[in-house]
Amino acid sequence: MDKFGFAISQQRQIDFEANRRDIAEYISEKEPSFRVCIECGCCAATCTTGNFTPFSLRELLILLKRGENDKVRDNINKCMLCGKCTLVCPRGVNTRNVISLAREAFQDRIKNAV
Repeated sequence: MDKFGFAISQQRQIDFEANRRDIAEYISEKEPSFRVCIECGCCAATCTTGNFTPFSLRELLILLKRGENDKVRDNINKCMLCGKCTLVCPRGVNTRNVISLAREAFQDRIKNAV
């Protein structure tokens, strides 16, 4: 029942223990600049794909670091690897390589599961 325009919201906790961070660790090993990403959003602001589809590179990087890989796996192939994000990154993160490594890690996971 709604009183005075207020309602109880569902919990929005992230269970970091349940999430698998193996893909983020794999990327960090191969591309150390991934560790210095501050999720500022410059990459998402310049993303051509993000301008025409519901795709956010910033969101994918955050989800990778959290270990929430399902949404990343569903959206990672939308990236066209144009490299605009790499050009504007203030921390010098090679986002293009990060995306390529993530794709590679998901493919390896699929091959190992079969």
